[in-house]
Amino acid sequence: MTRKTLAYKSLPFTPALRERAKALRKAGILHEALLWTELKSKQLLGLDFDRQKIIGPYIVDFYCAEKSVVIEVDGPSHETRQREDALRDHYLESLGLTVIRLLAKDVLQDRQAVLRFLRNHPALTGTPPEEGNKVALTGSPPEEGKKDSLK
Repeated sequence: MTRKTLAYKSLPFTPALRERAKALRKAGILHEALLWTELKSKQLLGLDFDRQKIIGPYIVDFYCAEKSVVIEVDGPSHETRQREDALRDHYLESLGLTVIRLLAKDVLQDRQAVLRFLRNHPALTGTPPEEGNKVALTGSPPEEGKKDSLK
């Protein structure tokens, strides 16, 4: 499949963020780098992802134009940034994008469970979740040890 160029190029772009996005790609944040090894080269469901994509005033961790999906991996700093994250998500969703949030600790501790979650996510597969899986397949994967655990 080819990149959906029209959808890709129609997103708002802030040129002033270009150098920051480049620096973030080079920074090699461990949880992002590990997930990128699984997403690059169309390894996940044959989908093409970009890393550190500029969308409006934001730089998102991963973006799939074909499915209009943003994947964000939240580290510990996001625990105190719920309001900012909600505003960011609202902005991205207003552009018709679906935001999937993952926890950095899940990527670090059980990457295979995160990949199963993504492979079954309706925004990436285009299929509605089964009745019994609605909670487990929307938003972020549940934290380890909770009722709706990925394992």
